[in-house]
Amino acid sequence: MSEVDGMQCDDCLHAPRPWSAGRSVFHYSGFGRRMVLGLKHGDRLDLVRPAAKWMAQHARPLRRDNMLVVPIPLHWSRLFGRRYNQSAELARGLSQQLGLQYGPDVLQRPQRTPMLEGKTRDDRLNILSGAITVNPKRALKIAQRPILLVDDVMTTGATLAEAANALASSRAGEVFVITLARAGKDT
Repeated sequence: MSEVDGMQCDDCLHAPRPWSAGRSVFHYSGFGRRMVLGLKHGDRLDLVRPAAKWMAQHARPLRRDNMLVVPIPLHWSRLFGRRYNQSAELARGLSQQLGLQYGPDVLQRPQRTPMLEGKTRDDRLNILSGAITVNPKRALKIAQRPILLVDDVMTTGATLAEAANALASSRAGEVFVITLARAGKDT
C-alpha cells in the first residue's frame, strides 16, 4: 500500500497513490475478511478494540507529531442504515492507542454513491469523483497537519485516493493510510 521502509506494493508501482505511505493489518481473506464483515455488517463492535490494537502496531512507523486520525466517512443514509461508521470506530480506537487527536468529522460524504463491490478501479474512481470532501468547518484544523486516514478495507484504493486528494486540496500535510484489511490479487 505505497512505500514503507523502502517497500512498495505492485499496484502502487503502476498507479502511484496520493498518500505518502500506508499499511494494512490483514489480507482480506479468511480471518481478515470475517473480521471486516463482522464489523461492517454484523454489529460486532466488540472487534473494534482488538482491531485498533493491531492497527496501532502496524501504524507506529507512520506516526508523526501533531498527526490527526481521520476516518473515511459514510453518507448519512448509509450511516442511518448501519447505525455506525466502522471506519470511524476503528479510527477512534486507533487514535486512543497512538495518543493522537481524532477528527471524526474532518471528511464528509455529501453524495450517496452506489455499492462499489464488483466494480473495477476505473469504475470506482469515476463513481467516487467528488463524493468525499473536507468539511469546511474543519479546513483550518487540518492545514499543514499530517493525517492518518483510516478505513476498514482497501480494495482498489479508490476511496482512500479520493479522500487523500480532498485532504491535499484543503492543504493538509502529508497523508498516510491504515486499513484493517487489504484485498489482493489471487496468486
